[in-house]
Amino acid sequence: MADEPQKKPHLSALVGHTNGLTKPASLAAATRAAAGGGGGGGSATASSKKLVIKNFRERPKLPDNYTQDTWQKLHEAVGAIESSISIKYNLEELYQAVENLCSYKVSATLYKQLRQVCEDHVKAQILQFREYPFLMHRNDSLDSLLFLKKINKCWQDHCRQMIMIRSIFLFLDRTYVLQNSMLPSIWDMGLELFRNHVISDKQVQNKTIDGILLLIERERNGEAVDRSLLRSLLSMLSDLQVYKESFEQRFLEETNCLYAAEGQRLMQEREVPEYLHHVSKRLEEEGDRVITYLDHSTQKPLIACVEKQLLGEHLSAILQKGLDNLLDENRISDLTQMYQLFSRVKGGQQILLQHWSEYIKNFGTTIVVNPEKDKDMVQELLDFKDKVDHIIEVCFQKNEKFINLMKESFETFINKRPNKPAELIAKYVDSKLRAGNKEATDEELERILDKIMIIFRFIHGKDVFEAFYKKDLAKRLLVGKSASVDAEKSMLSKLKHECGAAFTSKLEGMFKDMELSKDVMVQFKQYMQNQSDPGNIDLTVNILTMGYWPTYTPMEVHLNSEMIKLQEVFKTFYLGKHSGRKLQWQTTLGHAVLKAEFKEGKKEFQVSLFQTLVLLMFNEGDEFSFEEIKMATGVEDSELRRTLQSLACGKARVLIKNPKGKDVEDGDKFIFNGDFKHKLFRIKINQIQMKETVEEQVSTTERVFQDRQYQIDAAIVRIMKMRKTLGHNLLVSELYNQLKFPVKPGDLKKRIESLIDRDYMERDKDNPNQYHYVA
Repeated sequence: MADEPQKKPHLSALVGHTNGLTKPASLAAATRAAAGGGGGGGSATASSKKLVIKNFRERPKLPDNYTQDTWQKLHEAVGAIESSISIKYNLEELYQAVENLCSYKVSATLYKQLRQVCEDHVKAQILQFREYPFLMHRNDSLDSLLFLKKINKCWQDHCRQMIMIRSIFLFLDRTYVLQNSMLPSIWDMGLELFRNHVISDKQVQNKTIDGILLLIERERNGEAVDRSLLRSLLSMLSDLQVYKESFEQRFLEETNCLYAAEGQRLMQEREVPEYLHHVSKRLEEEGDRVITYLDHSTQKPLIACVEKQLLGEHLSAILQKGLDNLLDENRISDLTQMYQLFSRVKGGQQILLQHWSEYIKNFGTTIVVNPEKDKDMVQELLDFKDKVDHIIEVCFQKNEKFINLMKESFETFINKRPNKPAELIAKYVDSKLRAGNKEATDEELERILDKIMIIFRFIHGKDVFEAFYKKDLAKRLLVGKSASVDAEKSMLSKLKHECGAAFTSKLEGMFKDMELSKDVMVQFKQYMQNQSDPGNIDLTVNILTMGYWPTYTPMEVHLNSEMIKLQEVFKTFYLGKHSGRKLQWQTTLGHAVLKAEFKEGKKEFQVSLFQTLVLLMFNEGDEFSFEEIKMATGVEDSELRRTLQSLACGKARVLIKNPKGKDVEDGDKFIFNGDFKHKLFRIKINQIQMKETVEEQVSTTERVFQDRQYQIDAAIVRIMKMRKTLGHNLLVSELYNQLKFPVKPGDLKKRIESLIDRDYMERDKDNPNQYHYVA
């Protein structure tokens, strides 16, 4: 320690090297005495005497004027450093001199003297800036740049000088200054002096900050500037601890004004994609400024400022101006950029969500509510769903909020038109599962069915879908038009998984009937072989359980004797095996293969039962009138007209209509076309009666409505039986929970009134809104 002069290092330092001073006599004598002692020790080695070196009994005294002379040398060295001229003395010698002075308790004086010298020098520096011909105009960029370079040079010189001075006074810095916590280190003292006497000068500080801001402004306008100069100056402000108060506040204010004006201007001038690209570019530029020359602490407020002025203030305007176009045109990269930018701003995602939902509802509504689009509605819905899924996955990073809101929006718009979407989805499935659909492989068909199920989930009136799906499935099964049994079963399992076993029980029953019918027909063929007169007609019958299949209106027609005989044979066979059952023949669903002979040769026709009855008449004659055919066949008027149309006005004209025309009128004559030609041997004549009429659609919808009435009645009775007494509002609430289709409060009220009239329940005498169950 400095206050313990007895330690050998201090002694040896003074004796060995005295910085050019002559050795004092007492020190020299002590040296000789020590040497003599050593000699004595050397001659007495044999008697094993040890050499003992003892400390001075008295502390050595510094020579007169030593402190003053040494300081003079140090002062000269500091002056040379500050004047950037060479130092006369050896640096090691100077360092040693400081160490010697510190050892003799001169540290406090030495520190004060050093501070004073440094302060005088720094004070002198301010004059060059005050006299500097710097004009106080922001546009005078040349003078501004020269000033900044000058202040930067002054700062760099000061730093270099302080490093040099500190290296000489290092011993003072590490002993005396370290032990006095109130004193700044020599480096900090240098910063403090520069801050107090140069940068805290209002004129100099204003000139410096104005110059820096001017450079940054020029860079923002696209000019190239000296970034290393900016980095050095801003680093100076940070080191001097004036960065925040003197620079950052003004910098952020100017940034705010710049981007507020720029945001307003560009929102008017540019399209949304260009504007968003510009915002991204600006954010990137400001981020680069932070990395290159701004202090890291500025990053957060700076980026927040840019985001607020270029994005936060214009969120609604951007979305109103451009979101619909971006979505319509499927601009994936622009939508991705929009999502990323909006995610940076508070409330950005929320407002984007709202507009996203509105777009889906509006676009979807145009698809669903327009009857002219019914033909392509389902395909358009599937394409739209694919599109929004792709946007969510690629642009919105599979954000759960966007996915959930998309589902809600789909559910909202698809149910704006009750029943029709459900009906059209059922028909679309029918078109895909029907034979002759060569568009898709099995894998593609499976994928299409999966997509259909997603749309199906959004529909409230699933019972409407079931009714139409069941009707179409019946047609496919009964006339063998199903493309693939596997695909049918796959669709059935999807519906079962989605809606439960109760939903598909009837559909599964239809498949079961078809399987059982095959077994029955095998047994019937064996039965017919044992008959004495098996007949010429090969009969195939499908036995349908009435509860599983759609309701068909029976039509009485005049079959020929051979057909009637076969019917009776089958009836006897079937009822012999299953007593107590009743068979009802559905002539509307019958079809046959007829063999015909023409001048060109033999042909086979695949036709409906009604077409068969008409064609068989021409075995008895070559020409019949409409009235004669109607009398002979017994086919209902409109059905007969469609049947004759298919035979005489379609592509395969087996009959010739007289007079010619598209429509069948009363009094028309029909002649057998002996000259009929066709490239195929077996010709399928379009089964007009299988085409769905408007009446059939209405009747299917009415049946669904009727079924709903029964379901509502059953639910009300079930609830009242369990609760015995219940208020109107609670009953309605419970019904909404139980019913799986949309229903209006007015309809529920009608059903409640109906049940009261039929004595299933009664109103409370005192409270008309209270109901009691009647056992």
